[in-house]
Amino acid sequence: MANPEEANPLLQPRPDVNPNPGGSSSPAVVKRPARWTANEPPIGRGSVVGEPVARNQWSSGLFYCLGRNDEFWSSDLEVCLVGSIAPCVLYGSNVERLGSGHRWFENSCFPYATLFMLGHSLFGWNYLAPWFSHHIRTAIRRKFNLEGSFESLARTCGCCLGVLEDEEALEQMETACDSLTHYFCHPCSLCQEGRELRRRLPHPGFIGKAIWVMMPPRAQTMGRGT
Repeated sequence: MANPEEANPLLQPRPDVNPNPGGSSSPAVVKRPARWTANEPPIGRGSVVGEPVARNQWSSGLFYCLGRNDEFWSSDLEVCLVGSIAPCVLYGSNVERLGSGHRWFENSCFPYATLFMLGHSLFGWNYLAPWFSHHIRTAIRRKFNLEGSFESLARTCGCCLGVLEDEEALEQMETACDSLTHYFCHPCSLCQEGRELRRRLPHPGFIGKAIWVMMPPRAQTMGRGT
């Protein structure tokens, strides 16, 4: 049975099934499972020469709301304000930037806002929206090969190091940590993801190319020069 988590359009499926189920005469080759990124080739734990591939770090921490003001619409202050006042807008913008357009904003902002209001009406707090939005954190982590919360904690404390060698078990733990981060630190998680995407990907609606304007020639007149 397929994993329901992989049905999310933001996540690329991980084909772990043998491409030749019927068997063949060629000897079987044992390969370590690879980490699949969103819309990109898999990233393994080691390079072709056997050296470990280091994880990339997040450009800002989970609670670094007010950090730097570097580019247009990349200000930490603006992201923090939007994430606090209108989290549905920030989530829709993050999904649109990660998905390269194609009406991602309409398909994510409105459902998020509906679940946000329904959660506050039924439970008194934002209980349903994190269930809908935590997949984007997993997609960002896979796309840029970022270090997850579980891996960072395991390396800091020196515990559960055996899980780090098993890609499948590590990915399950990281996905669970992504869900817990969205449930217990939802606004901070959205802001961190927004800062990360704005510093790594241009907005699909922003034109970064120079525009050349052709000016018509001035009217020519004939007359005697002095």
